[in-house]
Amino acid sequence: MATRTFGHATITLPELDEPGLYLRNVDSLDSSRGTVQDFSYGDAHLRSLDLVATQLVTGRIAGVRAKRAEFESVNLHGVEITGSDLGSVRWTESKLTRVHVRDCKLMGAALNGLVLDDVLFEGCKFDFAAFEKVRAAGPVAFIGCVLSEATFTDCDLSDAVFTDCTLRLTEFGTGRYRNTDLRENDLSAIRGVANLAKVRIDAGQQPDLAEALVNELDIALGDD
Repeated sequence: MATRTFGHATITLPELDEPGLYLRNVDSLDSSRGTVQDFSYGDAHLRSLDLVATQLVTGRIAGVRAKRAEFESVNLHGVEITGSDLGSVRWTESKLTRVHVRDCKLMGAALNGLVLDDVLFEGCKFDFAAFEKVRAAGPVAFIGCVLSEATFTDCDLSDAVFTDCTLRLTEFGTGRYRNTDLRENDLSAIRGVANLAKVRIDAGQQPDLAEALVNELDIALGDD
């Protein structure tokens, strides 16, 4: 079983190269049965990618470029997504289990009502993305991701890990962040500091949070 550990989170990843597993090439992620299994899909440049009530089980998605994407009730289990640009994808009411998303662009994405369990986002760009009612039901990590001006609203990111991420003007709105690991990040430009009760930081990050709070409250510093 392939696992990777980040801080206190150990994530089980999809095992797509194990002996006896054959991934068949598919031309589409649509299926009349609603399930696509043991698949490999990639090198596609699409005007739009729309999926509804679809189960993607054990497979790879690589090199997909979509100008517009919308996923509704699209559940993933044992799936790897790499080197893809899904742009401002709208992804709603779905569950991702044992999923590895690497080197992908989801800039301006709207992710609403997702449940994440054993999910690793690595080297992804989430600039201006909106996470709403996203829940970490199991281990979740954002490693080396860019989340500039992304927003988290009504999310439960308890025990999630953020490491070496760009958090410039990233806004942590109301939600649950108990034991969320924010170590090894520059926190000086984040927003929503008052909502980050019970998070985990290093002692050296206290000045970062103080600076972020001063900026957020628009406090003027001076001797006069």
